Amino acid sequence: MDVAVCIGLDRFVERSNGIFGKSGTGKSFLTRLLLCGVIHGNVASNLIFDMHSEYGWETRSEGGGFVKGLRQLFGSDVLVYTIDPQSNRQHSYDGEIVIGLDQIEIEDVISLDQELNLGATATESSYLLFDHYKKSWLRELLNMDAAAIKEFADSSGAHAGAISALKRKLSLVKRLAFVRENADFSSVDRLIDALAAGRHVVLEFGGPQNRELAYMLVANIVTRRIHRRWIEQTEHFLRTKNEADRPRQLLITIEEAHKFLNPVTARQTIFGTIARELRKYSVTLLVVDQRPSSIDSEVMSQIGTRITALLNDDKDIDAVFTGVSGSSGLKTVLASLDSKQQALVIGHAVPMPVVVRTRPYDDAFYKAVQRSGSRRTSSVAVVREAQEEVDELFPD
Repeated sequence: MDVAVCIGLDRFVERSNGIFGKSGTGKSFLTRLLLCGVIHGNVASNLIFDMHSEYGWETRSEGGGFVKGLRQLFGSDVLVYTIDPQSNRQHSYDGEIVIGLDQIEIEDVISLDQELNLGATATESSYLLFDHYKKSWLRELLNMDAAAIKEFADSSGAHAGAISALKRKLSLVKRLAFVRENADFSSVDRLIDALAAGRHVVLEFGGPQNRELAYMLVANIVTRRIHRRWIEQTEHFLRTKNEADRPRQLLITIEEAHKFLNPVTARQTIFGTIARELRKYSVTLLVVDQRPSSIDSEVMSQIGTRITALLNDDKDIDAVFTGVSGSSGLKTVLASLDSKQQALVIGHAVPMPVVVRTRPYDDAFYKAVQRSGSRRTSSVAVVREAQEEVDELFPD
């Protein structure tokens, strides 16, 4: 049946959400559709950690053509930041993110355990270094020679071999192009100010070299700073009770979400904290992943709306329905979806579980978005045909 299925965007953004599906089912296109709705409806600011440079500017589709990015559809409402301005010189950027060694904290190291193959003693050794050197712990570690490592181990009770191994593995962080010996947070603060003012930010990660390591590190550092800012603003609002002080609702989109939200990492890093706190501080997540079974079950139980394309693995299917009552029949439905343009929607933003055929992300969609954009920013009346397209695209 060609019946429009509406998602309550206000309810969608007030809790963390998930988009799941095996590789090739169109998760990125579905994510774009939802982000367009959130931006168009002005219900939240968006921060998109764009691991593969798919959301800001145009990118190739599986059919071989090109599809438009959010910056092309919404203009200057969407800012594009990068950690690697040399990776794509075809487009301009609104800012470059740089990170200083003193800005990397222990929880950032914990989240890199798989990428750097950190041993079981890495966290303990990092805390011993932090206790002694405070914020400069990583810089001091990377500048240590063998004699300095032995001296530190003797004075702190650390194992010299563990300190040496930690230095060797974390030296890869120092070689990342965006990491500096010293840097301030000015570029990150400008990004956060834009989000607080109601704009939207796509943060691109550039070329494939060390992309996953860069993604994990920058996403943790930026999000931790955002979370602190929103906590401060929420506490200020609770004191003043002035609506002008209420923090702007923020939706953070992360791909490969299981890297941040697996059972070990989720309990120690900022993304697990945000997922568990829900809307308490007006910051929620949109997690995009092909392996929901790798996400911590406690986090999965807190996800409000789940939009799931085809999954074949039984463990992944079971994970999608964590905390959902009466899910036995829905598991059969999920396993029978088409591999393209079909998804099961359940949870907080819809009144009942429903299977939908997602609309194409194509020229007709661009036309409707751009017409609706001119309607929002201009006093010129919109012709009835355009208005009908807008209402069909994002029905109230």
